[in-house]
Amino acid sequence: MASVRAQEVAELLWELKRAGKLGTYTTVARRAGFSPGSNGRTILTVMKTVRRDWSHLQWWRAVPDDGAVEKDSEHAEMLQENQFSLNDEGEKVVVADLDSHLMVWTEEEDEE
Repeated sequence: MASVRAQEVAELLWELKRAGKLGTYTTVARRAGFSPGSNGRTILTVMKTVRRDWSHLQWWRAVPDDGAVEKDSEHAEMLQENQFSLNDEGEKVVVADLDSHLMVWTEEEDEE
């Protein structure tokens, strides 16, 4: 059975998909009502649950806060397949122009 946190994150991933946007781990975790944890451990654990229980969701739309993912990873591959440009930074690649791809939720949405 999925956790409440995972259900909340799943809903946010659905919003990101509909908007064609990305969200950072910290933003997604906070919108879901929890702290991302030390070095993002909590959100990463939740993301594993989401990938397992809702495999149809575009889990890759949640990215590290700096937009950097491992080069040649499934995450990088999915971003590129979905038309997000990546800049090579050695062992990692970074989403180009990250800020323009991030979802911006309004304060009205926060109050709902």
